[in-house]
Amino acid sequence: MKTQIDIRENELGKDPEADLQLLLSECNRMLSKVDEHLITKAFRFCVEIHKNDSRADGRPYYSHLLATALIVVREITLDDISVAAALLHDVVEDHEPRVSLADIRKDFGDTIAEIVDGVTKIRDISKSKEITRAESYRKLLLSLVNDVRVILIKFADRLHNMRTLDHLSPDSQKRIARETMEIYTPFAHRFGLGSIKWEMEDLAFKFLDREHYDEVKSGLKSTRKEREDFINGFISPIQERLIANHIKFEISGRPKHIYSIYNKMRMQEKRIDELYDLFAIRIILDTDDKNECFFVYGIVSEIYTPVPERFKDYISVPKKNNYQSLHTTVISNDGKRVEVQIRTKSMHEIAEKGVAAHFNYKAESLGKKITFGGKDLEEWANWMRDVFDNAGGGDEAVQQLLESFRLNLYQQEIQVFTPKGELRVLPMNSTPIDFAFDIHSAIGLHCIGAKVNGRIVSLDHKLQNGDQVEIITSKNQSPNRDWERFIVTHKAKQGIKKFLNEEKRKLTAEGKELWEKKSKKMGFHIEEDQLEKIILSLRFEHKSDFYHKLAIGEANLDLTLALIKEKAKPGSREHDQQQTEYSSDEVYKAVRGDSGNGVFIIGSPETSKGILYDYAKCCNPVPGDHIIGLVSTGTGIRVHRKTCKNIADLIEKRDGRIMSLQWASVQQGEYLAAISLEGEDRPGLLNEITNAIVGYNNTNIRSVNINAAGTHFKGLVTVFVKNTEHLHRIFDRFRKIKGISSIERFEG
Repeated sequence: MKTQIDIRENELGKDPEADLQLLLSECNRMLSKVDEHLITKAFRFCVEIHKNDSRADGRPYYSHLLATALIVVREITLDDISVAAALLHDVVEDHEPRVSLADIRKDFGDTIAEIVDGVTKIRDISKSKEITRAESYRKLLLSLVNDVRVILIKFADRLHNMRTLDHLSPDSQKRIARETMEIYTPFAHRFGLGSIKWEMEDLAFKFLDREHYDEVKSGLKSTRKEREDFINGFISPIQERLIANHIKFEISGRPKHIYSIYNKMRMQEKRIDELYDLFAIRIILDTDDKNECFFVYGIVSEIYTPVPERFKDYISVPKKNNYQSLHTTVISNDGKRVEVQIRTKSMHEIAEKGVAAHFNYKAESLGKKITFGGKDLEEWANWMRDVFDNAGGGDEAVQQLLESFRLNLYQQEIQVFTPKGELRVLPMNSTPIDFAFDIHSAIGLHCIGAKVNGRIVSLDHKLQNGDQVEIITSKNQSPNRDWERFIVTHKAKQGIKKFLNEEKRKLTAEGKELWEKKSKKMGFHIEEDQLEKIILSLRFEHKSDFYHKLAIGEANLDLTLALIKEKAKPGSREHDQQQTEYSSDEVYKAVRGDSGNGVFIIGSPETSKGILYDYAKCCNPVPGDHIIGLVSTGTGIRVHRKTCKNIADLIEKRDGRIMSLQWASVQQGEYLAAISLEGEDRPGLLNEITNAIVGYNNTNIRSVNINAAGTHFKGLVTVFVKNTEHLHRIFDRFRKIKGISSIERFEG
């Protein structure tokens, strides 16, 4: 049966004076304080400005503004400022220059003008392209940073548009419905506006997939009597026990919304009559004592058998949008699973109206300023500012921004704690690296290890609800690209990418400077185009790649210069060709022609002109190791340790590509070495391992990965050393650490 209010809403737009009285009546009923003069002034202004405008359904256009204002009052429950702004939110957009923002500011004040401006900026923001939707997110979020009421009014505007979508063309219906589903419903979820989110989802689903919408709706209608009988039978014993314990409460069976049921049918591959949990029983307590919720949970658990793994305590640890409630699933007498939600009235207010339920008023010298209870919204706004600060520009940055918002708005969350008990909310599948960046970017950049619940874990360990996480840092640690494989948060991804790009830029500049100084010293000049061709023939990707490899030591400066000089000589085939390989025969000719004894001297340009070499990553040779070379077509010589298992067969077969190598008498720079550790896990072990490394000659650490199983651990430490003597000193320091039972060079 329709209420008097429902009937009156169907008449909106027919009698402006009756409409105004309805709005004022609802404001006085729902709001704690109402400036009737302000609302009356705003209403008459919007009616006058839009007097020649009409909606697609034929009603006067102001009826939409009035309906939006009524949603703001009844369903979000903001304040009189918001009601006035809702009445005016389309005025500037539709009637500029006749009505400007300056006019709104003059007649209604700065606050209302700023809100109207914010709503105007995000009107009709989405088209069909992905990149535009990302920009839509940006605009929505930026509007929040200034005044959260902008987005809340936009929710009301969008909800009424969705309720009246039937009068538009099919193309417009689908475009607006898709925009609602992709942008507005996840934002409503994040703001805790549960009822608005559900209704917008159902309405969008109706226009995007009418066939399945009607199927679910018809199924719900046909099973309604059966569901009502089941709910009444289920809640009856609960009611009796609550009354007997003198508890004031409301209890009802809340049917799940259509889109949610459809998703459940699709995921479980079941028909609607095969689903048991189409509804949740909600118990709302008339108390401010949260402990009473746990008492009621005990009563429910005595009546029906609970499913332990389905109990969720959002009271002790609220969701990021401040949602609080106890959730439990119990088995009914006929074996069906039923979800039961238990909360207080104030918790229910927040669950339905989200951040809007936190409004409180503070008198300021220049009028009213609105603040919000709790710090979650402020933290989220700070997170958004940080995202924008690090997003950069260009299409790629916008795409990454969109992906980040999808992750943070749609994914489930976990609650984890710092060692001091501070709560941090992260997306599902977050790692210690994500946690470290959430604390501070500097901690993330220097994270070398982590303990979860007192046990050492690897950096790619997936955190779980309730974990206590301790981050271990080192000033010598820096991110590597391997981290990008498993991190999930936008802040971590952007922080690491920004650091690595900046490091690569610096190294590329250093490599270019090395090249230019050396070329000038040797009196060698080459045109840029010719240099580019020769660099490509040497299998570098481009000049920046060449300079970068020079800086990090993957390409030898002296040898590369000698080879480029040779290839740049007039008459050489590389002089006029862009892509050329050099063969194994050429490698041998260059090597053996210089040394005379078939031994290539690593690190000595005087005896190894004209050839490139690099170090095998499988065994990481360092000066002092016995080494051997594998000649490769087009890439020069790859240096291996003689004990490397990856070329053992080639050595045994006396393969023609194998050649003898020696280190030059003097070596400079640092070389990667990997060390495998095993032993007994205990508190403080990771700190001792890292201190043992950096404590000797300020050794630099590339990475530390420790995995613990029970009381045993295995780890892989990668460090930069100058030679085998340096490496053996580190081995000696490891042997002094209590609990380490095995120390070996690692071969991949």
